This record gives sequence, C-alpha cells and structure tokens, in this order.
Amino acid sequence: MVADRFGYVYIDTGAMYRAVALAALRAGVGPGDSGELERLVSGLDIRLETGDNGQRVLLNGEDVTGEIRSREVTAAVPAYAAVPAVRARLVELQRAMAKAGGVVMDGRDIGTHVLPDAELKIFLTASVRERARRRYEESGRAQGLTLEMLEREIAERDRLDASREIAPLVKAEDAIVLDTTSLTAEEAADRIAMLAERAALGAGGA
Repeated sequence: MVADRFGYVYIDTGAMYRAVALAALRAGVGPGDSGELERLVSGLDIRLETGDNGQRVLLNGEDVTGEIRSREVTAAVPAYAAVPAVRARLVELQRAMAKAGGVVMDGRDIGTHVLPDAELKIFLTASVRERARRRYEESGRAQGLTLEMLEREIAERDRLDASREIAPLVKAEDAIVLDTTSLTAEEAADRIAMLAERAALGAGGA
C-alpha cells in the first residue's frame, strides 16, 4: 500500500527466502549441506513482480506465490535463512534492487544489515496473538489450522530469527517502532506514509 502511494517498488525479502527454501526442498538439499546449498542459490532466478492480486514471486520463471506460503516451506524457512551463503546471495540481490532508490523493502534484517543507511526505518510489530489471527484469516483457516497452532509457530519463528548468528532479528537503533496490533492495514499504511513524508521534508524534499 505504501509503495503504491509513492509509486515505489515493493520488495518482500521474506518471499525471497521462502523461494530459496522451496527450491532447496524440491532439490532435496538440506540446510546443513552448505556447499550444495550455495551452488543451488547461486543459480536461482528469483523475481518479484506486481500482479493483479498483489506481488507475484517467480522462481526460475515459475509463479510460486502460493506455494511458498505452504506450512512445509514456512517451517523450513528459518533454517535455510540462517545459512551464511543464502543470506549473502540474497542480500546482494536486495541491495542491487534498492540501489536506484524508490523502494519499500520489507524484511527482518533490512534496517540493521541490508540497508543500514536507509532514509527511513520502521520496526513494524504486533502481538503474537494478533499476527496469528491475521495469518489464520489469510490462509490458516483454509489449511485447517488453529489459532493456537499458528501462535506457537510464529513465536518459534521469532525465537529462531532473533537468536541466529547472521543478521538476527533486532530493532535498528534509529528505527521507529510502529505497533499495529490495534490498527487496520490501511491505518498502518497511513502512518507509514506520514512518516515517509516527514522524512522527505527533513531531507530537503528528496
């Protein structure tokens, strides 16, 4: 929503890690096989495109937007995302995407690792319960999951991401915290857009 308002490119880096996890699962390459995983990720073509129903994720030309949200991929992502070779390759791609500017980048290590000099950093958060409810409404109900199951999965994902050695999930010192627990998506977008406009004014309108 924010990217649309400003005519920027939206980059969902989490989708990129999900695409790697999907490719590795398909190829039978485990997160512990760092050499084979490095070879695999170096040959992947991951693209993010704007489609009629939001962002499309293409893996070697195949639309995997739905498949990367499966429970199997969701459970596997933290282990693959913690592999240094995977992070190095995807960070390289993400920085190249942002080089020209005009991007809204979403991910768990953007402000601290990928783009430490970003003009505006927002640490977007919500309670585990609320995030589980949103996931349930988005896809969990259709998959036969319960709120309790999703809460456990989300809390465990947070724990794993916060404790990994490479680019852990932490708030950048200069990031603005935005708790969206009681906000709609539209209200959150409004607040982010306001912060972006203030940041632009502070930078002389750039």
